[in-house]
Amino acid sequence: MIRAETDGGWLLVTHPDHARLAGQFADAWGNARFARPEPYDAVRQAVFHHDDGWLLRDAVPTLTRDGRPEAFTRALVGAYSAFEEIDLPAYLRVRGEATAAVADVDAYAGILVSMHTVNLLTEQANPASIRPEHRPAHADFVVAQRAWQEATAARIGANRAALQRGFEFLQACDNLSLIVCSGYDQARDLRHTHADCDGQRCTLRCSPVSETTWQIAPWPFTAGPLSFEVPFRQVAHTDCLDLTRYRAAFAAAPVQTRRITLVAG
Repeated sequence: MIRAETDGGWLLVTHPDHARLAGQFADAWGNARFARPEPYDAVRQAVFHHDDGWLLRDAVPTLTRDGRPEAFTRALVGAYSAFEEIDLPAYLRVRGEATAAVADVDAYAGILVSMHTVNLLTEQANPASIRPEHRPAHADFVVAQRAWQEATAARIGANRAALQRGFEFLQACDNLSLIVCSGYDQARDLRHTHADCDGQRCTLRCSPVSETTWQIAPWPFTAGPLSFEVPFRQVAHTDCLDLTRYRAAFAAAPVQTRRITLVAG
């Protein structure tokens, strides 16, 4: 789940819906200055489906120990620094299942999802926030994922530079979707630099204009502005007093849509 707080409660976006928004950003990518990564069909599969493993878990959501919806928040944009809020064994299981599900359809896409997962658990993670009893499972998972990446890339003859480009693209689209779904309200650079058609590496700056509009500079998309709709549910703070009440409120909440707009800087 991705959560954004309001005065009275929480706006909640499921991980698969967040990933589909990231996929829509991917499909909008490309202009005279910035090209899509290749092989695009495999990259697209990875972006759209990198969080499919969360489908069942998000359907039966849970609460943190302090009574908040267990979810990604804007405080975690750019750094998974709060693993104490996450059931890490369950998280690793979901991440492993997500990679396997994508790889069953497209092995190349599965490698990209695995690279993204390992990056979240290493470069973007704060090891101090991982409970000591969970650290061996975390380390074993990372080692196993990296070994699987190497073996699969060798088996299908994947180009390592192209894999790196696809991984960086997935992370940028994912990062932008997390920013808008969590209501991130500060300017920040999207993850990684991205080569333009002249080979120059560019930093893409994302700046909030309003609660539902963000400016991107330089502009990597087709002609803008661009608008997207993301589904969400809303629950009140008082609905989170206990797990049973929260799950009932989430299940009963109507699915609404929020319009997100991107404009060129």
